[in-house]
Amino acid sequence: MFNYNIKLALKSMRRNPIMTALMVAAIAVGIGISMTTLTVHYMMSGNPIPEKSDTLFAITLDSWNPLRPFNDDRPERGPHQVTFHDAERLIALGKAKRQTAMFESSLIIEPVNEDELPFEAGARVTNADFFSMFNVPFIYGSSWDKSADSAAEPVVVLTRELNERFYGGEDSVGERLTMQGIQFQIVGVIDNWEPTPRFYDPINGGFQDINEMFIPFTLTRALELGSNGSDWGWKSEETTTFEQWLNSESVWVQYWIELDSGSVNDRDDYVTHLNAYVGEQKKLGRFERPLNNRIFNVMEWMEYHEVVANDAKVLLGLSFLFLLVCLLSTIALLLTKFIGKTNEISLRRALGASRKVIFNQQIAEVAVIGTTGGLIGLALAGLGLQGIEYLYDAPAGLVRLDWIMMFAAIGMAITSSVIAGIYPAWRVCQIPPAAQLKTQ
Repeated sequence: MFNYNIKLALKSMRRNPIMTALMVAAIAVGIGISMTTLTVHYMMSGNPIPEKSDTLFAITLDSWNPLRPFNDDRPERGPHQVTFHDAERLIALGKAKRQTAMFESSLIIEPVNEDELPFEAGARVTNADFFSMFNVPFIYGSSWDKSADSAAEPVVVLTRELNERFYGGEDSVGERLTMQGIQFQIVGVIDNWEPTPRFYDPINGGFQDINEMFIPFTLTRALELGSNGSDWGWKSEETTTFEQWLNSESVWVQYWIELDSGSVNDRDDYVTHLNAYVGEQKKLGRFERPLNNRIFNVMEWMEYHEVVANDAKVLLGLSFLFLLVCLLSTIALLLTKFIGKTNEISLRRALGASRKVIFNQQIAEVAVIGTTGGLIGLALAGLGLQGIEYLYDAPAGLVRLDWIMMFAAIGMAITSSVIAGIYPAWRVCQIPPAAQLKTQ
């Protein structure tokens, strides 16, 4: 019976191709637009590291101006980042299971091959714990060990792309790379790793490419590495030398920890540790504001930084309203089409077809229209996502339709079209066949 209903549906669609095309187009455009915005929202708001999101925490310390808050609109919030010397001291204390400080910088890489020119590459300056904390996958080697952190050794971890550029994708562990006039030893090459959003650094852009390499945080002083990210300061200080800048009250370092669990007790214990540290600093004349030290797990941190902006949520709602308008148009077209088949349906009713059979046949036609519209809508959504990548200069493949979104699009198209077709199909089944045939 199912195959028979599908055959009837295809014949009915071919009988009036213009109206069929209009209905398919209405559903396709509605699905295309709604799935584009839904996919963007889905990618932005998804949990980027579900296996550890409850045990990883970003740290904020309120070391800001005692006379005014860091954010006038949200006075309860402290700075998003910490000072360099606070990061150094907290790492030295080592209270958490793992901890890492980080910031974005860049280095000049000298030619590896004779036909290449020196070029600037982005670097994430961090600690050895970064890789195990954030589950960074390796194809060759591993991260440097903590002794390299302590000794400020010139070691580097490359991304897969940089390794392919210099070494053709071969194992480069143990090779030397000259940067800033210093030879760095390659200790590892990471595999493709694109957490979306870039939760560990939403401050400098939650949807940017990862940095091209990673080097130890303790090299900051030796190489006088500047920050390519945000740098906020409130205090009038003399910072004519690099060391003065490092010891200033400017906040430009992100600080993360990993706890044994995300339990209230573990969180409270670490906040108590932060409060004790700030208490010691208050004796030195720092941290003049009331205690306001906080920790945020991954999802809290993304919400804190509004990675999913309110504008995106509004746009998502508007796109589904547009889909509703498309469905209302489809209902009107279906009513017109089904009413036009009144004579045929009345004749079939007179020959013994029940209302249920007629209803199922009309719904089958609507489902075929919905499936066709959904498939075309998927193609439109793919084009829309490519347009968004181009418009916002996002990394290639960052916003994409995965299998979940594809099945959701088809399911939404079929479900919405069937819901749209229920009333027209029911309406045409209510027409008395005898009265209709008598007028012919």
